[in-house]
Amino acid sequence: MRKMLNHLDFYIMPVFNVDGYHFSWTHDRFWRKTRSKNSRSRCRGADANRNWKVKWCDEGASVHPCDDTYCGPFPESEPEVKAVANFLRKHRKHIRAYLSFHAYAQMLLYPYSYKYATIPNFSCVESAAYKAVKALRSVHGVRYRYGPASSTLYVSSGSSMDWAYKNGIPYAFAFELRDTGHFGFLLPEILIRPPAQRPCWL
Repeated sequence: MRKMLNHLDFYIMPVFNVDGYHFSWTHDRFWRKTRSKNSRSRCRGADANRNWKVKWCDEGASVHPCDDTYCGPFPESEPEVKAVANFLRKHRKHIRAYLSFHAYAQMLLYPYSYKYATIPNFSCVESAAYKAVKALRSVHGVRYRYGPASSTLYVSSGSSMDWAYKNGIPYAFAFELRDTGHFGFLLPEILIRPPAQRPCWL
């Protein structure tokens, strides 16, 4: 890792959806959307991973503000999405990889998420994903599935991963962390730390 830090720059956003994350601690443990106000509804927020300008509000996203997968009134309507998109646009010529972390399913996903199709650099991306899940398994004995998001998990439009890839970042991934459904979103603390203890997936 030290060698990588000497040759690469890492841009890390520990919490992307700050307001939604805070709300999940103070009001609703399972809250996933942003907390923006909707002019058409009393329901707040949009799904920040359905709000990107790539096949926005198509399959796998909802037009209803009260749904968890609500795509928002327009692409990049959410300040959080707009800020990160602007940052990536500014630096995309120098960014080689984009990783987005989610829960749960125990998977390492790559484009496309919005359609069933093979990306042009499939062999390189698939090889990187294979090496990553192999390394993860060697450390903790936990098996991660890997593959295109649409066929490995489900079809969803407007994701940050697809947007990053479409905007010239060749290695775009989405990690779905532990577990596979036994605990789901209520993962015990003892199972949260292991995936982050060693950056073996790098």
